[in-house]
Amino acid sequence: MSKPVDDVVSTVRTYIEAHRGAFLDDLAEWLRIPSVSAQPEHAADVARSADWLAAKLRDTGFPTCEIWPTAGAPAVFAEWPSEDPEGPTVLVYGHHDVQPAAREDGWDTDPFEPVIRGNRLHARGAADDKGQVFFHTLGVRAHLAATGRTAPSVHLKLLVEGEEESGSPHFRRLVEERAERLAADAVIVSDTGMWSEDTPTVCTGMRGLAECEIELFGPAQDIHSGSFGGAVPNPATAAARLVAALHDEHARVAVPGFYEGVTELTDRERELFAELPFDEEQWLRTARSTATHGEAGHTTLERVWARPTAEVNGIGGGYQGPGSKTIIPSSALVKLSFRLVAGQDPDHVEKAVRAWAADQVPAGVRHEITFGPATRPCLTPLDHPALQSVVRAMGRAFEQPIRYTREGGSGPAADLQEVLGAPVLFLGISVPSDGWHAPNEKVELDLLMKGVETAAHLWGDLAENWREPH
Repeated sequence: MSKPVDDVVSTVRTYIEAHRGAFLDDLAEWLRIPSVSAQPEHAADVARSADWLAAKLRDTGFPTCEIWPTAGAPAVFAEWPSEDPEGPTVLVYGHHDVQPAAREDGWDTDPFEPVIRGNRLHARGAADDKGQVFFHTLGVRAHLAATGRTAPSVHLKLLVEGEEESGSPHFRRLVEERAERLAADAVIVSDTGMWSEDTPTVCTGMRGLAECEIELFGPAQDIHSGSFGGAVPNPATAAARLVAALHDEHARVAVPGFYEGVTELTDRERELFAELPFDEEQWLRTARSTATHGEAGHTTLERVWARPTAEVNGIGGGYQGPGSKTIIPSSALVKLSFRLVAGQDPDHVEKAVRAWAADQVPAGVRHEITFGPATRPCLTPLDHPALQSVVRAMGRAFEQPIRYTREGGSGPAADLQEVLGAPVLFLGISVPSDGWHAPNEKVELDLLMKGVETAAHLWGDLAENWREPH
């Protein structure tokens, strides 16, 4: 007979408290490894980080722990089958590489020498993402202690990559090549955060991303604006007109076909966004801006989480030095990025932008447009049973209602969703003040333990309430 809910919560908390010190000691040891994937001189440290994690996962109880090499940095794969053959299969994703950090960047202490001040652990990677990966090790042990099991309630897999902070250049290929080993009914991404310490939330989706560079060419060289101005097309003027044509008077993207397939917000989702304690003035201060702007008919949170966008990331052409140089420049450049939402196809967006750009460029101006690799959006519906398991598990840990957010940025989670055909769920406990990528990055220790608790409750809830064919 299973334990009553209150007994399970108590057992989980007792176990976590008893092992908290050893857990933090281990995490600090991992944080001391400067696994900076962006800096070639740290390649050996990234490899050492992967080895360290694989060894620790074996100590945790995972019978399968492997280092998966890529053309760049190694990833770590671990697997712990359930004793229940009908249990769902869950893949946890995170990353073990970190952003560059140096004392002279503004750190109060050595970024790779973890320091606990008050109830905060400061170190590069404390929140992004080693702390949030590592809470799963104590979480699964607490799950076993509370249930009396010798293996998790679900078939549990982990994939921890080593290049996320460098754009995950080899991640999709790795997932495609190892898709059979990674097959799962659901993916849990622990590389995300919550609204605030007082408002625990679960993220339901991330936007995708498409980027392009448009080069415009006019005269074969810079030419005299007095002799030729007003008589030949100017590529810098064409660039300005291109940018001006990107949006209509309602701040909607004016590229024909851009909104094709967009999954619109439901009334319930809009209500849930509106329930969040959003302070627009504070948000503007964080944005270093003085006014909001965006697509008419939508709130600020809706614009950054659930609406597609087009942004000018750079524009240039012609003389940029001091004084004047009266020329018609030979070329100009525009850099654009498009954040995509569920239902949009990056390939369709690329074709639409190419056709739109060709229509905007005047005769006598040649253009070349180059797109980089795209990231697809991902979204899990509010009523998805696996998402509700995450919400219930967080609710048991935090003992308060769990609200919903989305993420305006983009990440490799969509590759997992697309290749594996599994819903992506987000379980993270980081808060905005943790300072990802910034000096003095930290994690709130109480919230870190709530992450452990959530993971401890999640596996049993998924096994009890959700069954999917493997």
